[in-house]
Amino acid sequence: MKKEDKERVVAQLTEYLRSSQTLIVADYRGLTMPQIDALRGRLIEHGARFAVVKNTLTRRAAEAAGADAVLALLEGPSAIAFVESEGDPVAVAKALADAARETRVLTIRGGVLEGRAIEASDIEELAKLPPEDVLRAQVLGAVTGPLMNILGIFTAPLQDLYGLIDARIEQLEAQGGGAVEEERTDEDPTPAAEPQSDETSDDEPTTTQEEE
Repeated sequence: MKKEDKERVVAQLTEYLRSSQTLIVADYRGLTMPQIDALRGRLIEHGARFAVVKNTLTRRAAEAAGADAVLALLEGPSAIAFVESEGDPVAVAKALADAARETRVLTIRGGVLEGRAIEASDIEELAKLPPEDVLRAQVLGAVTGPLMNILGIFTAPLQDLYGLIDARIEQLEAQGGGAVEEERTDEDPTPAAEPQSDETSDDEPTTTQEEE
């Protein structure tokens, strides 16, 4: 490679490292060119560039960009997936994890997620998450679910509300009416005459005609 070509590659890598908040570094030793091209195509679909460059040039670019986390991962032949701003980090991690499992050659070393250094195990966990659009929908559903339930109460048709109120009134009336009827059946239809006693109580005063 000519000197000017090397300078162009370093400049391009430096720009990628500065602009990408998320990237994944992998060891591609043993991959064939068709496998690399197939993986590159899958990553492009998810918004990531896949660069296979000599470590000497990548180190120069990492030093120029101040990407110390990347420098620590450049041991042996390295390939880097640069996730663009509109890319899907979860889908990119899944594509690389699938390639590592299918080829049994590709090895994920680590990377950077939103500017923070992460290990290979972190990328494997990232690959297990649902796609970004599904994840957003799940979070949105968890937040808005209770609100939608409340909104449904207030937006229910008025006739449904009236129906519930009428049904409750009828239920209360039925309960109240039954209680009254039960009390009435326990009583005699006509009041009984008080019994006349020939004897008077010792506790009550009595009067005679003479005293009157």
